[in-house]
Amino acid sequence: MNKVILMGRLARDPEVRYTQTGKPVATFTLAVDRPFRRPAEGQPQQPTADFIPIVAWNKLAELCGNYLQKGRQVLVEGRMQVRNYDAQDGSKRYVTEVIMENMDFVGSKGDNAGGNAGGFAGGFQAAAPSGAPAQSSPAGSAGFGQAMPADDDIPF
Repeated sequence: MNKVILMGRLARDPEVRYTQTGKPVATFTLAVDRPFRRPAEGQPQQPTADFIPIVAWNKLAELCGNYLQKGRQVLVEGRMQVRNYDAQDGSKRYVTEVIMENMDFVGSKGDNAGGNAGGFAGGFQAAAPSGAPAQSSPAGSAGFGQAMPADDDIPF
């Protein structure tokens, strides 16, 4: 089974491009916190993070371009992919990335400068490989766990 679930913050704004056939593809980097390392005696703990390249296709790519921005916290579900290519100098290069199949916003509206992009909420799934249209979960019934109430409904 090849399944990856990551929660982190965007290290940069998504970059949306289009293939020659007009298919949208978005790429961005997700900063995922690591557990603290045990520091040397008398030294403070230093937070560390992994920077994971994420790729989204089709409708999900367009949603990333419209609603995500640097600093936004998201939960990404997808699969790991390793591909290779020949560089200009003739060497073989390998690229490891996560192909996003589902995404949920995490955190509150005020978590980053852009907030929640006009109140847009819910989970998103990539289009089925057969070319079926992309599905989006109704607000509050995202693909990860229990539904969360809107910020206005939280009593504190």
